[in-house]
Amino acid sequence: TLEHSDCAFMVDNEAIYDICRRNINIETPTYSNLNRMIAQILSSITASLRFPGSMNVDLKEFQTNLVPFPRIHFPLVTFAPIISADKAQHEQFTVAELTKSCFEVSNQMVKCDPTKGKYMACVLLYRGDVTTKEANAAIAAAKSRRGIQFVDW
Repeated sequence: TLEHSDCAFMVDNEAIYDICRRNINIETPTYSNLNRMIAQILSSITASLRFPGSMNVDLKEFQTNLVPFPRIHFPLVTFAPIISADKAQHEQFTVAELTKSCFEVSNQMVKCDPTKGKYMACVLLYRGDVTTKEANAAIAAAKSRRGIQFVDW
């Protein structure tokens, strides 16, 4: 139950279904397709627990940094890039493109419109060869874009 949960990553079957149809070109996604997408997302969220690295965090740090009030413990999950397997071998994305994609409504795992509100906090998990300088520049560019607003603490 919600009383026993500190942080719950929400996913919406309809949103994931639409992502599978639009981004991966699966005309009629099955529960297997949806579950595979959810498994990929959870694997990415927990990757820092499995692999060493200087910038890794544990799930307790997510909760501490993303949940400002105990009753607000539902982070909005996005994932990028979401592309079909045949494109994955030859597509390359910059850190700025990946970061921009994370704030697009079409990549969210829940159907909602965050442009009608403000972000309270944000964590971006990059995998691969990403420097701190690239990540900071991409985040600064995302924060300056119209439509992405953060709460003033």
